[in-house]
Order: sequence, then C-alpha cells, then structure tokens
Amino acid sequence: MLIDRAFIDLHCHTSASFDCLAGPADVVRAATTRGLTHLMITDHDRIDGALRARDAAPAALTVIVGEEVKTADGDLICAFLERVIPPGMSAVETIAAAREQGGLVGVPHPFDRMRGSLLRDARMATLAPLVDWIEVHNARLVGNGNERAAEFAREHERFGVAVSDAHSLMEVGVAYTALDGDPSTPAGLLAALASAEIVPGRASLAIRLWTPVAKVVQHVRGNRRVPHA
Repeated sequence: MLIDRAFIDLHCHTSASFDCLAGPADVVRAATTRGLTHLMITDHDRIDGALRARDAAPAALTVIVGEEVKTADGDLICAFLERVIPPGMSAVETIAAAREQGGLVGVPHPFDRMRGSLLRDARMATLAPLVDWIEVHNARLVGNGNERAAEFAREHERFGVAVSDAHSLMEVGVAYTALDGDPSTPAGLLAALASAEIVPGRASLAIRLWTPVAKVVQHVRGNRRVPHA
C-alpha cells in the first residue's frame, strides 16, 4: 500500500502495561477511528501487548512493536523490536540492544520531573547522537518540559515528534506526528521524520488521574512493574 501522508502516534500503552487498562484490540480500534495510519505500542518493559495489537490491526493501520524500557539512567523508547529488551541496563547498553534488532530509539517525556526522564541529568546530553528522535511534545507532560525538549532537539540536531503517551482509550492519538512517506519500516520512519509536522494535543487532568486507578487495578490483578536490579 502506497502512503503519501502518514499520521503516527509513537508512544501508546495497552493493558500489558502496569498502569493502563486499555486492551490492545480496543486501542487499535480507537487509533483507526481517529484517523491514525500508524501506531507504535510501547508498553513498559514488554512487547506482548504490542504483538496482540498488531494481530488485531486492520489493513488501514500499521502497528509498530515498541517498548518503553526502564534503563538504569531513565526511560527509552525502542522501536521495531522482535524481542523484548530487559530493563535495568544502562542507556547505552539498551540502545545497543535495540540496534542489534535493527530497531530505532527515541527519548520519551524528556525533562519531566515526575517520571524517569533521561535528559533531566546534564550528563545524558552525551546520548543525543545515539538516539533517533526526541519527544518534543508529550501530551501528558506538565510544566515546561516540552519547550526544553524542543530546544534540546534543535541544539543536538535530533528529530522532534509529538506523542500521546496514551494510558487510556480517550488519549489515543490526542497528539501525533504527521509525516510524508511511509514509516512502516525503520528506514522508512527515519526518512519520513525529516518531514515531521507536530500535531499537539493535551490529555486532560481528569484523564491523567485515571492512571493511579489503573495501577491499583493492575496490582490487584497481579500485573505490576517488577523493580529491576
């Protein structure tokens, strides 16, 4: 299928994550209904939800298997994976593990003081040449983190993207990136990122407050984040 214009959300969770209750098939339906052509599922430290979403996706939606990996230095988004990348390694080791699979790497919610963000530490600027994109608009980020991320991306000549970081069905596609070309492969996405158009949006406070509820429910169900060594 030839694609001239793609609409992609590069950061989205399903119920495979310890802090989300949205089933993979439901997330896929929401993305399709809202006009996305590509969706990257990035559950915390696992890819089984992404695989289920890919299996459930209609022809009009390409699901990319990704993972939000909790490294020893902060979170990373790893994309186009065939195997799960274990948490707890350094950021450099995690990036290398993604590259071994032919994958791409992005930095999620940079400068967010409420989450495990790499770029809060000045030392992490040395990682800029090793990653492919920076989230310059994360719909869940509060404060001036997005502005700082955009400045960082410009300074280090990294591609900038907008993402929903959805943890509920209501958030899927609330922010996304419009691209020229077909981002269905690593090479295709890298080429298309040069044309990235940021389409911003914001998750409401009420929606974001649903995440602590989801954590409790998932904890009761036995789906909880296991601390890494």
